[in-house]
Amino acid sequence: MLVIFTMDKTVSFHTLGCRLNFSETGSIADGFLKRGYRIVEFGKPSDVTFLNTCTVTDGADSSCRNLIRKAHKLSPGGKIVVAGCYAQMESEKIQKMQGVDLILGNSEKYRVFDYLDEDDDNMIKIDQTNEFWGAYTTPGDMGHTRAFLKIQDGCNYVCSFCIIPFARGRSRTISVANATKNARELVNIGYKEIVLTGVNIGEYESQSGERLETLIEELAKIEGLKRLRLSSVEPNTITKSLLKTLKATKIYQDHFHIPLQSGDDGILKSMRRKYTVEQYRQTIELIKNEFPNCGIGADVIVGYPGETEEQFQNTYKLLDELPITHFHVFPFSKRKGTTAAKLDDQITQAEKKRRVSLLNELGDKKLEKFARSFVGSNQNVLFEQKKENYWIGQTPQFLKIKVRDDKLQKNQIAQIKILESQNSALLGAIHL
Repeated sequence: MLVIFTMDKTVSFHTLGCRLNFSETGSIADGFLKRGYRIVEFGKPSDVTFLNTCTVTDGADSSCRNLIRKAHKLSPGGKIVVAGCYAQMESEKIQKMQGVDLILGNSEKYRVFDYLDEDDDNMIKIDQTNEFWGAYTTPGDMGHTRAFLKIQDGCNYVCSFCIIPFARGRSRTISVANATKNARELVNIGYKEIVLTGVNIGEYESQSGERLETLIEELAKIEGLKRLRLSSVEPNTITKSLLKTLKATKIYQDHFHIPLQSGDDGILKSMRRKYTVEQYRQTIELIKNEFPNCGIGADVIVGYPGETEEQFQNTYKLLDELPITHFHVFPFSKRKGTTAAKLDDQITQAEKKRRVSLLNELGDKKLEKFARSFVGSNQNVLFEQKKENYWIGQTPQFLKIKVRDDKLQKNQIAQIKILESQNSALLGAIHL
């Protein structure tokens, strides 16, 4: 009797950082599935552990190192692959950590299958190229109901605090035709919402020669695509034309993420940002004119070298005045090789912590006020998961909502009546 043995190899993933990283992990996960691997939840033993890392702050670096230690403890006999931005920038430091088998930079992580079974000692693959590697969420990226579609990578800006151009290289893009093809594949496998991601997607046209508006118009024609979002967009790249195109799709959701970083012109100039405080105000006004009910998120850095109390207060006042609803506040983090890391008058950790706390407190109040403004309204909600007898989803404004109704299902869009707000989390019921 012939007995056929099958090898059931397992792989687990953990992704840190931005939505761009999640889109890339999804595509890499799909590659493992096509090669016969079974995906298991990170935290369980696996033959291969793939860590897609971030290096935007010291905290991100620390999280990466902790994940490597955890992965080795969970799977001492398995292979650990450390990839992405932290791998790109700190490969030699990672090489010294116990259990790491392969270190892949941002261009090399897509070639993981070429290197995985190598037995030589050359475990570091960090080449940096300007080749564009497409990526998008796939069924292998378990758990997400929003698909992340990568349309751009790298950055040509030289902000004084930012390590990402060193980690990801120069800006490059996908063509409109290929992006539309990828989006159609995502819709065909069941996704109803797509988020366009990249490091600096507002620079899409300058690199591709094709207008971002053209891509958005083509995506809006895809039958079955119900919701569309953009990830973070630099304020100097927001135009009336872009906003009117988004509005005309009828599927673009009421949420934007527009990095601020500082509300003081002196700090913005030192950061080498491409706008002034007044120009940022005008951008937010443009958005609210076209999308009056939208939520707007902003990244903010506090404790930039030399930032005085007055300059911090300028940021605080600006955020208080503007209709910003979702705050992402970071203490300044020295990144090796950046201009800002070499500046004098570094702010103490204690002072940075105080400023972060003050802005987070303001952000919590503003988000709660914004959430309360929707009580009594009806909103279309995409539901993502069930937790403690409640279905959890997101409104178009990217507000979290909980609904207790057994008729709901994962990846379902339903019209919900907003009943109340509890600490910015909404409660609702199916609108009948």
